[in-house]
Amino acid sequence: MHIDRQAAKFRGAPASGRALAAAGVLLALATALGAFGAHTLKGHLSAERLQLWDTAVRYHFFQGLGLIGVGLTLRALEGGSGVLRAAAALRVAGALIVSGTLLFSGSLYALALGAPRTLGVLTPFGGLAWIAAWLLFAWGAWRAGT
Repeated sequence: MHIDRQAAKFRGAPASGRALAAAGVLLALATALGAFGAHTLKGHLSAERLQLWDTAVRYHFFQGLGLIGVGLTLRALEGGSGVLRAAAALRVAGALIVSGTLLFSGSLYALALGAPRTLGVLTPFGGLAWIAAWLLFAWGAWRAGT
């Protein structure tokens, strides 16, 4: 019986576990922050700031759910000549999703809580990180099938 050591090594790679664990943490935080906004901040923030908070929570959730897809894709990769490059792209995509969440949602959370408006300069960088992440994810998923 022949064992493909490279595929076996990849299946047990911690990258998928880290991506899935990060997704779980992102989703738990999004849930807690959403509840905090709805139950605690609602009476303390202006409508404009509360809308910023809600936007941050919504995109926070989207990216956490998307990161589950990245982790499951990493876990599912087992063959094909492009697996190693695909896995590298997916690992970077996962890191960009997490950093994008910190920049985008983090800056909106801070603005909603009264941080200086100059912090808003970070928000689009988070969005760019997400765009890059999803393009890398698409490339990695396509590459894994070749």
